[in-house]
Amino acid sequence: MEVCISFLFAIILLPGIAANVHHVKSFLNHTAYLSCYFPNSQKTDIKNIIVFWQKDTGEVVHEVFLGQEIHDHLSPKYINRTKMDMDKWTLQLLNVRIVDEGQYKCIIMHMDKGPKKIIHESECLLHITANYSQPVIAQLHSGEPKPSENLNLSCSSSGGYPEPKQMIWLISSENMTDRLIRRMDVLQDAVTKQYNVTSKLNIPVPTNTLTNISCLLHLGEQQRSLISVPLVIEIQAEEMEPVKVNFFGPLIAVILLITLLLGFLILKNRNISSTSQRTYNACPPLAARPARPTSSP
Repeated sequence: MEVCISFLFAIILLPGIAANVHHVKSFLNHTAYLSCYFPNSQKTDIKNIIVFWQKDTGEVVHEVFLGQEIHDHLSPKYINRTKMDMDKWTLQLLNVRIVDEGQYKCIIMHMDKGPKKIIHESECLLHITANYSQPVIAQLHSGEPKPSENLNLSCSSSGGYPEPKQMIWLISSENMTDRLIRRMDVLQDAVTKQYNVTSKLNIPVPTNTLTNISCLLHLGEQQRSLISVPLVIEIQAEEMEPVKVNFFGPLIAVILLITLLLGFLILKNRNISSTSQRTYNACPPLAARPARPTSSP
């Protein structure tokens, strides 16, 4: 209690001391190193120093009182999770969680032969990073896609932090790549605070060319992006057989019919001529007949 009262008293008396903010990054479940950045140019004995770490939420994170670590005022969630390296003036925060993200303040007070006074103050802004899984593309329709249908896909990644910027679809074919941005659905776990993200794509089935479809998860300016294994699409369009009009069949039939008709007419004319000729030959003209002889009386 004496340490807390002394700290508050010192803050009230010396509100004008400026704190330098240092950005620190740590991976989820790893150890974060928060430094006081105290040069200790006066070579002050740690037995005359109070080191006080506090989170921006008001929680007490760690205390070193005249060279001894004490735990009387620690927030329960930091018990057995902190270590202070007094040689480097660095606090080790073990097994960091996403809820640990935030701003931490280091106050160093000197209390040798006189009133306690703040001789150093600094702040660390802790950023937590959790790796997203590699994005995975899934087909939302059953069976093989057909040229006359749409390609319905989803791309998902999970377990990451912080929230990513966007998902980008990359569609590559014939030395050309199209970048399509679709809505990204974001779901944060209520307990772990990690994010699961999904994006959906609906496009006509690409045909007659080899097409690679990938999904790119853009995490931010200071972080690398993640890309999925490409989905390869190679479908030939169903070729429609052109209707071929065959003129030769009907033409031959017409010619054959005309030939038959002509043959029939010729044959009929020949038959008529032959019949007439036979009739003419069977009945010669009367003038040609010989005169019957007349008998004498």
